[in-house]
Amino acid sequence: MDVLGEPQRSYPSIHITGTNGKTSTARMIEALLGAFELRTGRYTSPHVQSVTERISLDGAPVSAERFIETYQDIKPYVEMVDAQQEYRLSFFEVLTGMAYAAFADAPVDVAVVEVGMGGTWDATNVIDGDVAVVTPIDLDHTDRLGGTHAEIATEKSGIIKQGATVIMAQQPVDAAQVLLKKAVDVDATVAREGLEFGVVSRQVAVGGQLLTLRGLGGEYTDVYLPLHGAHQAHNAAVALAAVEAFFGVGAQRAEPLDGDTVRKAFAAVASPGRLEVVRRSPTVVLDAAHNPAGARVTAEAVGEAFQFSRLIGVVGASGDKNVRGLLEAFEPIFAEVVVTQNSSHRAMDADELAALAVEVFGEDRVQVEPRLPDALEAAITLAEEEGEFAGGGVLVTGSVITVGEARLLLGRG
Repeated sequence: MDVLGEPQRSYPSIHITGTNGKTSTARMIEALLGAFELRTGRYTSPHVQSVTERISLDGAPVSAERFIETYQDIKPYVEMVDAQQEYRLSFFEVLTGMAYAAFADAPVDVAVVEVGMGGTWDATNVIDGDVAVVTPIDLDHTDRLGGTHAEIATEKSGIIKQGATVIMAQQPVDAAQVLLKKAVDVDATVAREGLEFGVVSRQVAVGGQLLTLRGLGGEYTDVYLPLHGAHQAHNAAVALAAVEAFFGVGAQRAEPLDGDTVRKAFAAVASPGRLEVVRRSPTVVLDAAHNPAGARVTAEAVGEAFQFSRLIGVVGASGDKNVRGLLEAFEPIFAEVVVTQNSSHRAMDADELAALAVEVFGEDRVQVEPRLPDALEAAITLAEEEGEFAGGGVLVTGSVITVGEARLLLGRG
């Protein structure tokens, strides 16, 4: 960043960490800022289908041409740094540099940046976010970040900078203690979900849910969110508080944000691969849950939002995840599961996944189809056995990559 002239210093930023919900929260923050006529840059990972999704300007992924131009612009500097270092810059580090350069070049009014993993040592952490957002922390990447909530929170607390405002989703007690201590150490202001802001009420609506949210500046009623699940309502509360904090609501500014603008922004939010319906008759839903905590909230949301008489799971997971925990979270809602594998080098072998699934589901509920197209076809056939109007459904899950490949196969590319 020094060699590039520190482009990340040319705009304010909102920095997001946590275990689950980062991308959906980032998309909501971006939608809110855009509705208030700010030019936004959003950097998220991983991508669902195209790498260009990781860098967005004004709510849309950059074009392939813009992506290549940005890489060409910084390539000489990447090569210069690589030549001086023992280790070359990683794929993620180069992409992060591209995002920060693209945002400065645009230029954006505000950057919404999701960490890749952790916080303190994440490549994105060269920014000093005016607002630091911490979505719910759970156990994931334990080989890198630590085996307890407190250890993981210690690494993630690194995005909390001097004098920042921290927007904290509901957390395990030991994680909250770590985050609060860090905030005190750097004189940051903290707003906690359930105390300073939160979800007042929510009810299931067609295609999503209707919310009343309590923000830092007051209540926002009749907020329609076209996403399913209690977890997305909590993400919405966090996103709203983050944008209020960015605008100084609750601090310098007494009055809340304009309610109509807030409602308009939330009504337009989309989050591909997050309980996304991509087909009807039978209904096929995609969800990128890839750890036990994510699977539990997805399972709960499916039960609430869809009235499936019989749900077939298609699961393709990464080998470095707690796959048994993931399967156990889905066991109560899946009548049968078709195990498969995606094209990633990190994918768990289908037979290895099947052996785990048999332990969790029993042999008669598990089918193995190593190729994803075959797995989708098998699951749809199983769902159709219920009859056209009986309410069978398919949930494709286990990995962002599995969901992205399924999305392409089902014509949502």
